[in-house]
Amino acid sequence: MSILLLIIMIVFGIAAILTVVRIFRGPTILDRAVASDVLLTEVMCVLGAEMAINGHTRSIPVLLIIAAVGVFGSISVARFVARRDNTTP
Repeated sequence: MSILLLIIMIVFGIAAILTVVRIFRGPTILDRAVASDVLLTEVMCVLGAEMAINGHTRSIPVLLIIAAVGVFGSISVARFVARRDNTTP
């Protein structure tokens, strides 16, 4: 199991680093919002993999909270961008 855990950590670590780079370098707010959603999804996948490897379900409430934050954050950014686009002539 330690080899599997090492592979998971390497893959998700590289993905998280690339996502953080996109958050900092994203040319638009929508690029940054999508990248933050991807980062939240990566965190959820890591927690899910940890639960599957260790055989427990203690992290399910944390997964639900992270999912809710991601949904509400995406909705907020979309509404902000929609309002900003409507006021621009």
